[in-house]
Amino acid sequence: MAKRRGAAPADRSPFLLRLQVPRERVPDVRAYPFSIPAVAALDGLDLHPQVTYFVGENGSGKSTVVEAIAVAAGFNPEGGTTNFRFETRSSESSLGHALRLVRSVRRPRTGFFLRAESFFNVATQVDRIHADDPRMLESYGGRSLHEQSHGESFISLALHRFGPDGLYVLDEPEAALSPLRQMSMLRRMRDLVAQGCQFIIATHAPVLLAYPDAWIYELDERGLRRVEYDEAATVRTTREFLGDRTGMLEELFSDD
Repeated sequence: MAKRRGAAPADRSPFLLRLQVPRERVPDVRAYPFSIPAVAALDGLDLHPQVTYFVGENGSGKSTVVEAIAVAAGFNPEGGTTNFRFETRSSESSLGHALRLVRSVRRPRTGFFLRAESFFNVATQVDRIHADDPRMLESYGGRSLHEQSHGESFISLALHRFGPDGLYVLDEPEAALSPLRQMSMLRRMRDLVAQGCQFIIATHAPVLLAYPDAWIYELDERGLRRVEYDEAATVRTTREFLGDRTGMLEELFSDD
């Protein structure tokens, strides 16, 4: 009797290799968002085959960069899949139209752009489509995302809508996730990476940032650079606070 062969391993080669911003696509280097130091340093930036993070303080440009990657990859600027085409309020920057994605020969079978600040709009769009196509909610766990808590809906999305061979662009997903749920998200990411997926994530969360062997790009007033997990400012600041909570609070509340 012939031996049964196991399933072929998933192709773990990346969909996106690097980012480029050709000069001819930049209307004015002094204008937003091209004046942001990190955006000015984007040209020729390599992406990790499985998980790439962008971290930095508010205003550093990480969400701008991640949004631009999503738009350049064909996702709806407010979030959703590449098939979503709705607009509640146009707020995306022009970077997405200037950015060039260097792709491999491999193409994603599916994907999703999760943008925390406009996820409500995506959930509303899912319900609208469901009204015409009752099968729509099956891909989202069979229950309206509006009928779940913010965190439950995020996890439901990752469990039911995210599938093999997908490109997933996530902008601050920790906004709805407790630390325990962030750990659940890490586990789900590991399962999906093993199934040939690629993630690009902007985050402030040290827990969510902890995916093994990922590349972390830190954005600041100097531009951007690759850092190790323990070097990332969000990790160092959180560790310092937890290590000396009393001392840090005394310094914060001091009137001197």
